[in-house]
Amino acid sequence: MVSAAQGAATTRSVAVIINPISGTGGRIDVARARAAQAAALLSSRGCDPSNVFITERPGHAREIAMAAVQRGISTVAAWGGDGTMNEVGTALAFSDVALALVPSGSGNGLARDLGIPFDAAAALEVAFAGRERVIDAGEIDGRLFFNVAGIGLDARVAHRFAVEGLEKRGFSRYMAITLRELSRYEPDRLTVTTPASSTSGLLLLVAIANGRQYGNGAMIAPHALLDDGRLDVVTVAVRPLVRACLELPLVFMGRIERLGGVTMARTESVQITSPHPVVYHLDGEPIAGTLGISAQVRPRALTIRVPTH
Repeated sequence: MVSAAQGAATTRSVAVIINPISGTGGRIDVARARAAQAAALLSSRGCDPSNVFITERPGHAREIAMAAVQRGISTVAAWGGDGTMNEVGTALAFSDVALALVPSGSGNGLARDLGIPFDAAAALEVAFAGRERVIDAGEIDGRLFFNVAGIGLDARVAHRFAVEGLEKRGFSRYMAITLRELSRYEPDRLTVTTPASSTSGLLLLVAIANGRQYGNGAMIAPHALLDDGRLDVVTVAVRPLVRACLELPLVFMGRIERLGGVTMARTESVQITSPHPVVYHLDGEPIAGTLGISAQVRPRALTIRVPTH
């Protein structure tokens, strides 16, 4: 006998979008196996198995998700990392279509914050049987982010990871790039202005956080809430390499506020300016150099399916 919850779940129309690079080592056969797994699940739930797609280029996930919205799909699952999540989430924002996450990237910060299972079958199940949660987004120059944006070292790392990560991805590769960039990073003087205050100085990074972590437990904004209508702005002052390496474990322990030279502010908007062009990132995706960015919160922007417990 099918339960009422199961019966309701089967009426949902679900599409699955798969990033063939994320967590596959670039092996297309792994991506195809994932597509077959997703298609089998959709078929078993009475959904159209042809609504499983493998992306072919940057921006393709967003295009597929927008087409799914136009076809009346009720839930779109993004199988990939934070970049795939951002592309699909941007297409679904401010619509009645829900996002589901099947995390397979190097960080998966938003998925971790939401308690999404890292087992693919369990995560796909959430797309059907999970409850809905509505979260905020941040916006910079017309572009949305749902987890963390930033300027400074983290953006530099995101840029290098995007350039070099194709040869080898994963947490170990990410940490290697982080330590290398930390050793050679030359900070700019950044001015950070919110409606309540303005500060200027040589900063290692400025994080604009809707969620709590970059991923893999690196808690850049441990008190951030996804649905409070505000962004957490975290500034980290420049520090010697040895000190930074010694302090890094505290970030993974959720104790970054205990470090000297760290400030935290909760705000609806923030402006960051620099005398020189700097790279920033949105959910780990680097954006070309600019002299400044203005960020604001967009409340109740995205519906996400999360575990019921």
